[in-house]
Amino acid sequence: MKLDKKNKSLFWALWIYIVAFYLVTVTFFTTVKAEEIKNEVEKIKEVKDNSKKEMNQKSKIKENIENTKNIDIKDSNIIETKKGKELMVLFETSMGPIKIKLDKEKAPITVENFLKYVDEGFYNNTIFHRVIDNFMIQGGGFTEKLVQKETKKPIKNEAANGLKNKKGTIAMARTNDPNSATAQFFINVKDNGFLDFRDPSPSGIGYCVFGEVVDGMDTVEKIKMQPTHFQQMDDVPKTPIIIKSAKRVE
Repeated sequence: MKLDKKNKSLFWALWIYIVAFYLVTVTFFTTVKAEEIKNEVEKIKEVKDNSKKEMNQKSKIKENIENTKNIDIKDSNIIETKKGKELMVLFETSMGPIKIKLDKEKAPITVENFLKYVDEGFYNNTIFHRVIDNFMIQGGGFTEKLVQKETKKPIKNEAANGLKNKKGTIAMARTNDPNSATAQFFINVKDNGFLDFRDPSPSGIGYCVFGEVVDGMDTVEKIKMQPTHFQQMDDVPKTPIIIKSAKRVE
């Protein structure tokens, strides 16, 4: 069948429309499909990234746990103790052992300072250089030859911590300057209430107690009875009372 000129034009117009519609439809669905694929890829990538982050976090947590297990308290600059664990120091002296329990909660600065000297071996082969019966025994600063040892910087006086200078307690020795304590300490051989904190003034601030004797008070009693004399200073025992060692114990 032959088409006249008018029908022929309509035929080709319809053909072109059909082809154009087909191309537009194919292009649309191809674009939509590509967008869907792109979204799926992004979702997969996001899941992988989140999974990787979670694995890294778990790895860090595990590493922190392992590092915590390997902490050596003695090598740490910050003195930490497990909850409920008591801090103990044992003095081995020429007259017997003296075991001290430290109160880090009430006197944190003083205990930290004291333990630094202990851990460094500072007190080893020092002496009780001042012994006064019915008062206290003082040590931790001089060698057997009465040579005074060089110390660290003085610390803050924590005498207002509520601890009292009762018999058997250990406190920091100092000069008239309230914040001059360094390494020297004393053990009270009787209740010395006049050494306790009364007020913040230089004359009322008192002497900081930071622990107590829990074993070896018999050694303290023997030391306080030793005869003394003047040797560069008053109340020096005639026979040197040596602190052979000071170390942490359980």
